[in-house]
Amino acid sequence: MNRRNLLKTLSLSLGATVVSTDVLARLAENTYSYRIPENPLHKPLDKPITAITCGAGNRGTVYGNFAANFPDQIKIIGVAEPVPFRNERYAKKHNIADANRFNTWEDVFKKPKMADAVIISMPDNLHYEPCMQALKMGYDVLLEKPIAPTEKECRDILALAKKTGRIVAVCHVLRYAPYFVKMKELIAKGAIGEVISIQHFEPIEHTHMAHSYVRGNWHNSKETTPIILAKSCHDLDIMKWVINKKAKRIVAMGDLKWFKKENAPEGSTARCTDGCAVERACPYSAIKEYVDRNSRTSVLDIPENTTDRKAAIREKLKTSDYGRCVYRMDNDQPDHYITSIQFSDSVTANFSMEAFTSYHDRRTRIMGSMGDMVGDMTELVVHDFKTRQETKFIPKAEDVDGYKNSGHGGGDWLLVRDFVQAVAQQNPALLTSTIDESIESHIMGFMAESSRKNGKVMDVKI
Repeated sequence: MNRRNLLKTLSLSLGATVVSTDVLARLAENTYSYRIPENPLHKPLDKPITAITCGAGNRGTVYGNFAANFPDQIKIIGVAEPVPFRNERYAKKHNIADANRFNTWEDVFKKPKMADAVIISMPDNLHYEPCMQALKMGYDVLLEKPIAPTEKECRDILALAKKTGRIVAVCHVLRYAPYFVKMKELIAKGAIGEVISIQHFEPIEHTHMAHSYVRGNWHNSKETTPIILAKSCHDLDIMKWVINKKAKRIVAMGDLKWFKKENAPEGSTARCTDGCAVERACPYSAIKEYVDRNSRTSVLDIPENTTDRKAAIREKLKTSDYGRCVYRMDNDQPDHYITSIQFSDSVTANFSMEAFTSYHDRRTRIMGSMGDMVGDMTELVVHDFKTRQETKFIPKAEDVDGYKNSGHGGGDWLLVRDFVQAVAQQNPALLTSTIDESIESHIMGFMAESSRKNGKVMDVKI
């Protein structure tokens, strides 16, 4: 038996439970690295599926990059994007014909159906109408989360997907991350006995909060979606998914405490570029973040061949929200948010979303009757109460663009891989995040926001 086949037959014993896994390397005593094995239901494709991308920003680019790297699986044949720079860049990367380049999503659906699927990766408030139109025209859909800004719209999409029989894959990409896949597998096989409770933590990172939810596209919850959905529907979803329990009740608290005008330092100005007296000392300085660190600058749409990139960034900061003082924005998203959830079988969970951290990547603790597990997305440690031994699992994902830098633990491209197969085989069972599966966590989010605003414990009714 060669090493590859030998490794595939190995299993790990945790107490009385045997947990199957693809072990690639034993790194140390009771420490293993692993990858997610290929899905045995996947089949070779006679030809790639075709898709049109509506929204060529960050998320559309991540999913599109899968197609660029795996042209035998999916081909992007159209793009709708109102920003000329993004439209041009995306069309060039995917060799999209001029006839299939559109300024708006509405233009896509003025033409007869011309692809197998539509990727909807536009702003949150622009998910509902194009998704409904795509379903009516017979497209399958890869839909960026959140599904839609309101509970009614989410339920409308679910109802139309069922009526038309089309596939709607919601981009709950954490369900595809090797870290969470292993967590779910271990729980299902009884590695920690009966699940009793969960503590789950999403550290946003202070500069990410300032970038996306104070200055950025999601700074105003009324124009987009509340932060519990825009940022943390991933987390509500992953908690229920890994333990396979239904949410029953939820209560939430949180507020916008720091990023407000009354906290603006003396000497600060409307923009960081306006001669702010405290800019060099401010941890949220746009100049330090975008110019000095060259961080998160893709949103500024600066061509790669720009001669003086720093000067170009400074000019963008003078006219866009990304250059405005974080204390003087019209933002309303809470910068700290906690929820408590009652799941079925008396399982309880606490979730905390925090802006003020120096780090990101989710942290999770799950307490069971026969053990517990603790992880931070880079490793998962399982402790067995009976043997008092620990076993450490270290997930591995492909070291390619779209995995490495997304913060989703490799889930982005693994989702697209399964979506391709689901569309090609017309079998939504190949996906773990169909709209049927994903809507519950959205209802949890809507109920959490209602609880936060009204001070009541809310029932979760699917």
